[in-house]
Amino acid sequence: MTSTDFEEFAYELKIPKDRVAVLIGVKGGLKRQLEHTTKTKIQIDSHEGDVTISGKDALLLYSCREIVRAIGRGFNPDVAMQLLKGDYGIEFINLQDYARTPNEMERIRGRVIGEGGKSRRTIEELTFTNISVYGKTIGIIGRLDHIPNARKAVEALLSGRKHGTVYKMLERKRKDMRLQAQTE
Repeated sequence: MTSTDFEEFAYELKIPKDRVAVLIGVKGGLKRQLEHTTKTKIQIDSHEGDVTISGKDALLLYSCREIVRAIGRGFNPDVAMQLLKGDYGIEFINLQDYARTPNEMERIRGRVIGEGGKSRRTIEELTFTNISVYGKTIGIIGRLDHIPNARKAVEALLSGRKHGTVYKMLERKRKDMRLQAQTE
């Protein structure tokens, strides 16, 4: 046996206290499923929101960390589990880069969500991604080739572009992607 047989890696992160129960799941079910799927050990301090993830497989450990981060940033666990797929990723946009005051923050958050969630849903449908607006961040989960379009759309809305303009841009990009797929 080599010394790497025993080498263990670990990540420590903090998630909001109101997301701890979601990470644990009903009777610990989600935590157990995540540990089993990623061959990791997850320790959660539910009072502080501190999460420690350890394991021997660095790639599975990284995937587990990204899933925990996604759940912590408001994603449904089923959506977060898509990060186990090799061609899926997650990106975060910090709303503090676009707003200086709490009122501005609330206003731009509302622009991305839209009335009754319509704007967020439209971007998700046009980019084949999932978007979570939580706290001071906007998270995007999707295939790695779809995330940039969703990011551009969200950033355009945050910068004050009109919703219609953003949707037209996304429809054009989707059409271009279809044409590109047909020629390949």
